[in-house]
Amino acid sequence: MVLRLTRHEACRIAVTAQRLAADRPGDVVEVLEELAIVNIDPTAAIMPSADHILWSRIGWAYEAGMLKTAVETDRTVFELDGFFRPMSALPMMLPSMRAWPSPQWQKHRRWLEANDRFRRDILERLAAEGALVAREIPDTSQEPWPSTGWTNNRNVTQMLEFLARRGELAIAGRRGRDRVWDLAERVYPPDVPVYRLAEAERMRALGRLRSQGIAREKAVAQPVEPMDVGEVGVPVEVEGVAGEWRVDPDALAALNASNGAFEGRTALLSPFDRLVFDRVRAQELFDFEYIVEMYKPAAARRWGYFALPILHGDRLVGKLDAAADRKAGVLRVAAIHEDSPFDAEMTAAVDAEIRSLGQWLGLSVEGLA
Repeated sequence: MVLRLTRHEACRIAVTAQRLAADRPGDVVEVLEELAIVNIDPTAAIMPSADHILWSRIGWAYEAGMLKTAVETDRTVFELDGFFRPMSALPMMLPSMRAWPSPQWQKHRRWLEANDRFRRDILERLAAEGALVAREIPDTSQEPWPSTGWTNNRNVTQMLEFLARRGELAIAGRRGRDRVWDLAERVYPPDVPVYRLAEAERMRALGRLRSQGIAREKAVAQPVEPMDVGEVGVPVEVEGVAGEWRVDPDALAALNASNGAFEGRTALLSPFDRLVFDRVRAQELFDFEYIVEMYKPAAARRWGYFALPILHGDRLVGKLDAAADRKAGVLRVAAIHEDSPFDAEMTAAVDAEIRSLGQWLGLSVEGLA
């Protein structure tokens, strides 16, 4: 018999797994270990996405330089494919990295084969000169990268990214927004555990389930990092939601041990936060409709250019339309969109979190009552 959860139970599992309950994690590595991945996005209407995700978990104890230290000095976090990941995840990543490009990536495989001399030029230059940014590496490609989009003829960047996916190179850090590339052996630790591909993929699926708490066996396909978890975990049904879900057994045990107790908090989330990144899941579990509207014309936006989802307890309750004007020293609040009318306690909690965000950013808040 398949277990049944109420919507509240499912939401509490999801919120707790994402470290958004009242008990805050202590540092960057702890957050990465729990979340598995933290999105990197250059849009900084409020602050960079990775900083926002970490601040929403750790709070005032988080400082932006902590992430840079973890990546560049401590080597406890690494960057790959647009995400920060804990270094402990590297052994589970390496089998798929070494098998890339797989047969379905024929275009990439052919281009790498045609440019093997180019590949060796880059490896030799980095070995001799040390870590470099892309513009410091000459284009010696034999065949340009074919694309009708923004990657057309960006041969150096493409080769660097492909070699990082293969585990030959790694991102050693950043100079401003520019990635700094180096030989993987000088960035990644030696003697990491070795897993077979199938074993590593299952371990990654287990990690995704732990970080989400509850997920679908199959979800909308993603080009880099899947959101579904396959057949790992415990099958459950959620009251009022069609279909079957998979739940992390440890999360289920914690729910049963709590006797329904849950201590939540209020949080302002990045649009790229994994609690809301799967828009279908957010709608099904939290009854929360949301999309990022920065690519829409201003007149067509419902919630704003870069509206932040608002979490209150075990509910996603609205969106904050705000922007940081650092030149003026102000966090401007254009609107707080309430999915359902806030009561006095919710209003006070959301306002307090907005003021806390502004204070952490070093900005005064403008637009609150």
